[in-house]
Amino acid sequence: MAGEISRRALLKAGGLALVAAPAAVRALPTGEPFRQTSDRRIRIGVVGGGFGCSFHWHEHPNCQVIAVSDLIPERRDRLVQTYGCNRPYESLEKLILDPEVEAVAVFTEATNHARHVIACMNAGKHVISAVPACCSLEEALQIREVKEKTGLTYMMAETSHYRWETITARRLYLDGMFGELAYCEAEYYHPMTGAERESLWFRDGKPTWRYAYPPMLYPTHTNSFLVSVTGERIARISCIGWGNGDPALKDNAYQNPFTSEVAMAVTDRGRGFRSNVCWSLHAHGERAQWFGTEGAFYMDGSGGQPFRGILKGGAAIGQLPDYWHMVPEKMRRDSGHGRSHPFLTHEFVMALVEKRAPEVDLYESLAMTVPGIVAHQSALKGGEQLAVPSFDPPRGGA
Repeated sequence: MAGEISRRALLKAGGLALVAAPAAVRALPTGEPFRQTSDRRIRIGVVGGGFGCSFHWHEHPNCQVIAVSDLIPERRDRLVQTYGCNRPYESLEKLILDPEVEAVAVFTEATNHARHVIACMNAGKHVISAVPACCSLEEALQIREVKEKTGLTYMMAETSHYRWETITARRLYLDGMFGELAYCEAEYYHPMTGAERESLWFRDGKPTWRYAYPPMLYPTHTNSFLVSVTGERIARISCIGWGNGDPALKDNAYQNPFTSEVAMAVTDRGRGFRSNVCWSLHAHGERAQWFGTEGAFYMDGSGGQPFRGILKGGAAIGQLPDYWHMVPEKMRRDSGHGRSHPFLTHEFVMALVEKRAPEVDLYESLAMTVPGIVAHQSALKGGEQLAVPSFDPPRGGA
């Protein structure tokens, strides 16, 4: 391809321009533009009027919000206003009795995700759930059993999977632009201090589920940067944790002594992977770095880290491509987590319309969630390396 072709022209044609030395240019596909091919509309119920209000169900031409629910009246009212829905329910348990609801978006407390997902599926509903998928190995097994028994669709709303940097890394990996990808490191920093700590850890003076919640039980924002790019699994993991003297570490429901946890893992392909989930460090946000034998790709970060890609053959990436064309036009706005919300909304809807598994299906979700559960166990054992059980189906299975 001639070096005279501009990056803008390549992007317009649907490619990610990689400017290489001396003058060669290469384009990677950035996905097909959205074209509506069906009039089918998924009838969805949305549960959870906090985070649940930041998604785009009502803006997708193949979806309609027909019911909403939250235990807290003002949050329930917020859902009604956001989605223009006049069918509010006082609880998830009441909403799933509605025969017209065919799918449920579960944005409730992390500690209730498994219970709520199982209830929805037992009621015959497809489910998309906020992260994490579960909080224990027992819950992981229970979700897998009900999903395989019912044959219904499950998707985890993992935002890191749909961050534009991750979409780009996935395409670079599939095109071999790293050479052999040998190592990845990922970070999720959300300092729980000051006013934010008070607003997240307490409601009406009482502790919420977030009160001293173990960092590694919220692992998917980091693990997704590996699992969703390469498809590999975390096989063994070692983790260390430490506290910061917060009194909450002595009286929480989880008997958790840590505000920050750092893990080092080995994958089923023998690669190294570092994962940080920390509530007490002076940093913020989610980011990752991917290192291969012939290329590397870096996300920017709160510490001033630059966005950069230096890839096979000397190709370089200086900025992200535009992926908005992949979702319906009305949804093309950033409502959080690196422009990921419209993309995960779109994926769940289209998976149901097209009767296929979503990208972040149950097995991918557990591959992102379970290593964190084991990592926390490791931290409680002083960093002992532990095996991570697989919840994937047998080859050729479901």
